[in-house]
Amino acid sequence: MMIPAVRSALPSKQPRNAKVERSRDPHESRRALVEAAAELFNTVGYNGTDSNRIARAAGYAPGTFYTHFPDKLAIFLEVYDVWVRAELEAVEQALSLKGSARSLRRRLAATILEHHRKWRVFRSSLRALYALDAQVHSARLAQRNRQIDVMARMQETRGGPIPTRARMLATLLLFEGICDAIADGDARTLGVRETDLLGTLVEAMEQTWG
Repeated sequence: MMIPAVRSALPSKQPRNAKVERSRDPHESRRALVEAAAELFNTVGYNGTDSNRIARAAGYAPGTFYTHFPDKLAIFLEVYDVWVRAELEAVEQALSLKGSARSLRRRLAATILEHHRKWRVFRSSLRALYALDAQVHSARLAQRNRQIDVMARMQETRGGPIPTRARMLATLLLFEGICDAIADGDARTLGVRETDLLGTLVEAMEQTWG
């Protein structure tokens, strides 16, 4: 079953009553390929699938894949962009809700953790490829830079002081590490409670944004 955040971050589908021949609709076929790839990367991992399987999962002949993407890595990077956009959308939605500053931070930490949980297998592939592949390394740095810029704009919109990039990067890395540790089950195996780690994230937000 497709993760809801994937669908929300992907380009919109054609209306249900529209008569579309998927094999002749570049927009629809590309969207379907990315959705299928996201599903596979998040269930069997990057090394557990290939372009032929992605194409068949999307409902197309294997050759259709290469009409849109040169290789499996290219579609993985597009799914990564979907992941970042879905996370930012979830963050913005969490921030739009009312409540005290403390409750907002707790909600935000829980939202990001849930996003990491939903994409746990995909993120394990991302971490592995980041260490080994120059393209993924470059893409991840670009996406982190994008996340920092969005964090700064959000703070500016709220009228608060904008932290240094060093402080925002440190907070971002802390979030990634802790959320992955919880999602992967490492924290539980090490005897650390999830609530304690979430409290650490709330404290980090307070130190960064006041």
